[in-house]
Amino acid sequence: MEALKQSAEKLTDSISNYAETYYKLTVLKAADKATGIASNSLTAAVTLLVGLFTLFFLSMALAFWLGDLLDSYAAGFLIVGLFFAACIASVILLRKRIVFPFIRNKIIRNLYD
Repeated sequence: MEALKQSAEKLTDSISNYAETYYKLTVLKAADKATGIASNSLTAAVTLLVGLFTLFFLSMALAFWLGDLLDSYAAGFLIVGLFFAACIASVILLRKRIVFPFIRNKIIRNLYD
């Protein structure tokens, strides 16, 4: 009877150790996911900001260059503006087939990595 009691105590200790270890592992996995998502988000935000500034200055340079070629700065800025309007229109038209699935897949990939 005493051996059965000791076996039950060992089993209880093992189960409680397993549950505690499993809980700690789950917390560590959640923390790892959170830090990965946060670092990816921060990297994406900084890259986006730098990319926007680069795009802004390159488009200003292109508009001035086209303005010099056409002898009208207004025409240069109009051409660059129309180009960006066409880009925005194409993104709006393709958002359900290309943009949303791309973003959704990226988020899911980040969650499961």
